[in-house]
Amino acid sequence: MQQDYTYAVARIRFRETKLLSDADLGSLMASKDVDSCIRLLRDKGWGDNSDCSPEELLSLEEKKLWELVAEMVDDMSELSFLLAPNDFHNLKVAVKCITRDVEPYDMFITNAIADPEKIYQAVKNREYDELPAFLQEPAKEAMTTLLQTSDGQLCDIIIDKACMEYEYKLGKESDNDIIRLYCELFVACADIKIAIRCAKTNKGSDFIRRALAECDSLDIDRLCETACEGRDAVLAYLGTTEYRSAVDAISVSMSSFEKWCDDYLTSVMKPQKWEPFGIGPVVAYIIARQNEIKAVRMILSAKLNDLPDETIKERLRDMYV
Repeated sequence: MQQDYTYAVARIRFRETKLLSDADLGSLMASKDVDSCIRLLRDKGWGDNSDCSPEELLSLEEKKLWELVAEMVDDMSELSFLLAPNDFHNLKVAVKCITRDVEPYDMFITNAIADPEKIYQAVKNREYDELPAFLQEPAKEAMTTLLQTSDGQLCDIIIDKACMEYEYKLGKESDNDIIRLYCELFVACADIKIAIRCAKTNKGSDFIRRALAECDSLDIDRLCETACEGRDAVLAYLGTTEYRSAVDAISVSMSSFEKWCDDYLTSVMKPQKWEPFGIGPVVAYIIARQNEIKAVRMILSAKLNDLPDETIKERLRDMYV
């Protein structure tokens, strides 16, 4: 039986009023140092009133987000499309740590479908059937490839493509418009990044085609062809697609394109504010909160490393409120 999200949406409405605004980010940017930033954030309800490092503060906010979501959502599998990329990240960490004989320490992401430690142990013991079904084949292929070739880049391609294909599958299987849209954008933006990077490094068509994953909004064969021709050819092709507004961002830098991806997703999620019954507002809030945490991380990092404000301003995402 499908969950009624009326109560969850009511809670989200209140939580949205607590999200940081562009003005709040401006105040953080204007702060003289990290301690001043943290004081401002505590005034906004961040942290737990204990002394903590910037990274501990960010981790705590991520934990609070998913604890709230767990309280509101009966079946967390409905959010697999948001969590699964973290599982693939953890798989990548496990494979590389095992083959390099190092401990993963704090490299795992805890907000995932599977327990990261269980992924690590299953891969270490070659017990791939102990993994969730969507991780079994990429784990086996990546581990075998890395042991045989020592090619870390190829290992990354195997796992990253498996992640993209799984996201595409989840989108196709969903009857929710916002989930389908999110999954499509996830794969399309990843494909664009791959094409641009491959064009820049003069990768061959076999390599590029192996890295790209199918999606509905891009012609992958054409994207592969243009990546072989060069960056300008990729941009020219993108100018004929629904991602034409990304061309200027890509022309500036890949960081600008990543900002464009997040801002574009935020813009298409905003109408979910007015959806009273479905999972859409919950999804939109999670994405907004994650972008908020990402923005604060950028600002705190800039303060710690004495980076100029202009450098960080051009990377800050648009806020949801």
